[in-house]
Amino acid sequence: MRIGELAGAVGVSTRAVRHYHHQGLLPEPERLANGYRTYTLRHAVVLARIRRLTELGLGLAEVRDVLADDEGKDLTEVLQELDADLARQEAAIRERRARLRVLLEAGSLPAEGPVSPELASLFAGMAGAGVTDSPMAARDRELLALLETTAAPEERERLVGLLRGALGSPEAVVRAGRAYALLDALADAAEDDPRVTEAARALAECVPAGLVPEEGAGLDGDRWDQGFLRAFYADFAPAQAAAVRLAVRLAGRERTS
Repeated sequence: MRIGELAGAVGVSTRAVRHYHHQGLLPEPERLANGYRTYTLRHAVVLARIRRLTELGLGLAEVRDVLADDEGKDLTEVLQELDADLARQEAAIRERRARLRVLLEAGSLPAEGPVSPELASLFAGMAGAGVTDSPMAARDRELLALLETTAAPEERERLVGLLRGALGSPEAVVRAGRAYALLDALADAAEDDPRVTEAARALAECVPAGLVPEEGAGLDGDRWDQGFLRAFYADFAPAQAAAVRLAVRLAGRERTS
């Protein structure tokens, strides 16, 4: 048989046959005097087995283990490992679908989504108070979504709990709205603008107790490397960055007083 006839008989492409040769899975056939390869029934048997194994989900390295007589693994062991791996994938898919179901049942998703249902609920409460019209509020939500994504599970749970306590009431949302409005007003201001102090104090009142453990910690603590901090502050206008820095110091000072 020629390579096209072999591939057609087994139901694979000629490219796949050449790839299996390159990977050492399918023995190279003898060549005729004219240079053409000639395949035997044995090649078809091996190629059909490769196809069956790959359709089960085995990788080529695992297929090689099954085909090689001198390898320690037999087919049963390889298939047991594959079954265990598929079970793990099934569990992961079930978990992902459960998370998707919660998000879909929650109704409208925030622009920063997908986020956890708890964070989405906080965002919805802020939207109800008109805070979503603020550019600083939108930036804050993006940062919170980033932190929720990158934080360790226990830190993520702590963060959401702090935010729920700080923003879970209509009065707290009104305070946040005022702070965002003051920060928005600093978009084109200089770093030494006298309004920086007022905005910083308003923001410090909104910082959840526990987010800034002590003066000099929090946004300047060990959880934030210097590269991230530079990018964080660079995202603000000069006066806004000055207000955020001062708010962090004020909130930390309140924690130690």
